Amino acid sequence: MTTTPAPQRTSPLVIRSAVVAALGGLLFGFDTAVISGTTENLRDIYGLSDFWLGFTVATALIGTIIGAMSAGRPADVWGRKRVLLSIGILYTVSALGSALVSNWLLFMFFRLIGGIGVGGASVVAPIYTAEISPARMRGRLVGLVQFNVVLGILLAYMTNYVFSQAFDYEVAWRWMLGIEAAPAVIFFLLALGIPESPRWLYGRGSTGEARAILDRLTQSPEEAEYEITEIARRLEEDASLGQAPFFVRRNTKVILLAIAIATFNQLSGINAIMYYAPDIFRMAGAGNDAAFLSSIAIGTMNLVATMTALTVIDRFGRRRLMLVGSIGYLLSLGAISSVFFLSGEDLGGSTSTFVLMSLLVFIASHAFGQGSVIWVFISEIFPSRIRARGQALGSFTHWFFAAVVSWGFPTIMGGLGGGWAFGIFFVCMIGQLAWVLLTMPETKGVPLEEMEKRLGLDQD
Repeated sequence: MTTTPAPQRTSPLVIRSAVVAALGGLLFGFDTAVISGTTENLRDIYGLSDFWLGFTVATALIGTIIGAMSAGRPADVWGRKRVLLSIGILYTVSALGSALVSNWLLFMFFRLIGGIGVGGASVVAPIYTAEISPARMRGRLVGLVQFNVVLGILLAYMTNYVFSQAFDYEVAWRWMLGIEAAPAVIFFLLALGIPESPRWLYGRGSTGEARAILDRLTQSPEEAEYEITEIARRLEEDASLGQAPFFVRRNTKVILLAIAIATFNQLSGINAIMYYAPDIFRMAGAGNDAAFLSSIAIGTMNLVATMTALTVIDRFGRRRLMLVGSIGYLLSLGAISSVFFLSGEDLGGSTSTFVLMSLLVFIASHAFGQGSVIWVFISEIFPSRIRARGQALGSFTHWFFAAVVSWGFPTIMGGLGGGWAFGIFFVCMIGQLAWVLLTMPETKGVPLEEMEKRLGLDQD
């Protein structure tokens, strides 16, 4: 058995490649949040009710479901890098198309294309980063995807505000949507210069190319030899098992873990808040400009809390962050639900301020817990032979519930009120806290090749 080499300085190529892959996350965040600034325009221009506004917003999320379901197979057949390049093209087409069209059906079509890119990025970017990263840095480097997601969200809120001030109401929303094309093109050009995953190459029989890339990704011949030996050992074990079925009893534990964390992620209400933040603040009594500025405050808190989490995720572990986040969810969601119930129709400036403060606690809790953990955790728990399909399952579950929540949220807010809407999320987060306490395993610092044994997946 090859001895694990002593920790060394991480290769600059690893950092650069992880950063480029994570830019897919920036577009992921921007694309999902930018719609929040256009909801009033969409209501007016297309004459949408609460139900059809929710459906229009959810169109991109339906695309993410398609992307999450379909990205795993191309990533296994064509490689991680080629799929990342394809995602850059999808983002560009979606941004330009949704900004330029005036037909409702065409608008939803281009938003659907962008959603496919988001779903694909949520599968492939974490897998690629996990496969090029040393175990000691994996949490922080995969976490760069989430950092860029929240950076993209903040940039979307900021550009929404800027364009709302700079352009007339009738055209500002087009600039909000179209500006995404610029970072999408940059992402595509940068992705041309990153290496393919050596794990994928070795599994496809390109052992020489895999070794050459590992020589560039590692800092010593000993570290490169260790990595290639571990990859070869795991692939040999996988080959001895023959075809790797996914939905079988031996995979039940990791499948349920991925479904659980992805489901709870969206049942917190995070995407409803991201998509409808200005509407929530208006309902709480804020003016239009104050609603946009409050959204920027939400995005800023999201970024700060995510940066904090990424500095400690490999020291404190995934489970501890989830515990802290779950408690914060309950405190903030309980407060928001209560203020809507108690205020009734009397929603003024003090109410909007309290809602903003509570939402800041909510966002901090999400970013420190679920937001920083979900993609790291899912990318770690699946064996290499089914990792892409496992990531796809987690992403599908995440985006399915994102679509359900985002579609239904305007109708629930409009029909039952904010108290019931946030009360439902509160009850769901009681379930998450119980799951973390009773079921969720710790994956901190475990090499990917050892994870299967740790989770008991090497036994029938």
